[in-house]
Amino acid sequence: MDNIFLCGGLSFLITFFSIPVIIQVAKEKRLFDEPDERKIHQVVIPTLGGLGIFAGFVFSILMGISFSTNPEFQFFIAAAFVVFFLGLKDDILIISPSKKFIGQVIAAGILVQFGGIQINSLFGLFGIQTIPHLASVAISMLTIIMIINSFNLIDGVDGLAGALGIISTFGFGVYFFLVHEAAYATMAFSLSGSLIAFIIFNFPPAKIFMGDTGSLLLGLVNSILVIRFIAISSAGTHSISFNSAPAIGFSILMIPLFDTIRVFALRILNRRSPFSPDRNHIHHFLLDAGFSHQQTTIICVITNLLFIGIALLFDGLGTNIEFAILIVAGTLFMWSIYFLKNKKQKLDNKTANHKNETANTLRFVSTKSEIIEVD
Repeated sequence: MDNIFLCGGLSFLITFFSIPVIIQVAKEKRLFDEPDERKIHQVVIPTLGGLGIFAGFVFSILMGISFSTNPEFQFFIAAAFVVFFLGLKDDILIISPSKKFIGQVIAAGILVQFGGIQINSLFGLFGIQTIPHLASVAISMLTIIMIINSFNLIDGVDGLAGALGIISTFGFGVYFFLVHEAAYATMAFSLSGSLIAFIIFNFPPAKIFMGDTGSLLLGLVNSILVIRFIAISSAGTHSISFNSAPAIGFSILMIPLFDTIRVFALRILNRRSPFSPDRNHIHHFLLDAGFSHQQTTIICVITNLLFIGIALLFDGLGTNIEFAILIVAGTLFMWSIYFLKNKKQKLDNKTANHKNETANTLRFVSTKSEIIEVD
């Protein structure tokens, strides 16, 4: 068990010392994230922080986990390399959403087909228990791809994706440690260590972004951890189990998952591709409501922790009721942000109109004065 914390510390050190080198190389080679109308930052910032995260994470996994006793981890690493190169190419050259989606499908397929990361039961959700094999494969693939995209899309504010990733991986790591699942605890704490080191350089004002290289890896690892968490904690064979494990797993990833599902649904309803970019994410609304990057990150982190607390508090009510409670809570949270955003916009419009009226009045007075002087 000591290897778990050693791997977490090792991943921290590797990422911490590699990020400054990556920043320097990115500046020399001009590998920047250029500002545009959708971007929040106004200056060029290196986007290859995911390189440092990946280096610390993979090296620690290779050092701390035996593939002979945990053979599925070789396929986890293979899937991680798929999303790593996918994200790296997108960060440097930019690839189309369709190609990015195909890469995600390949990574998810490796996890499901070879890594054994499958959802074989809905654990009472909608009254459904065991599900057929084909449905299991489809639901597992969809879940993995959705989680991968959720962290990719939430990475829009300095420190946000990293902070939410620390919450999820550390939470899963503590659980796996307590139930003596050493390999999965090592995976979780290794990524936590890398993210803690990275966020030192990413917290506002950011010196580097994780880019798709980091966010896709973050989503992939969290998909493995949450599916494994649900399977173990629902089985009742370990010292710690939950009655509503799927809902608790959902709550741990609540902010990125709820936001992604909401945005995808809105885009589809508007007859747009779910992967088409816009400014309808939670962090965009908070920024439009007048909050800073740092305040936006803190609000999302605290809210996600509250969702986890709600899920744990109502664990005994069953999966369906707990999912309903979380969805209502998430909807209320989004409504409150939307209300603040609209209030801020109305105030800004009122201020702008007042300034225009004042300027028009001054111009009228000035013109009238000139006419009087001529007369």
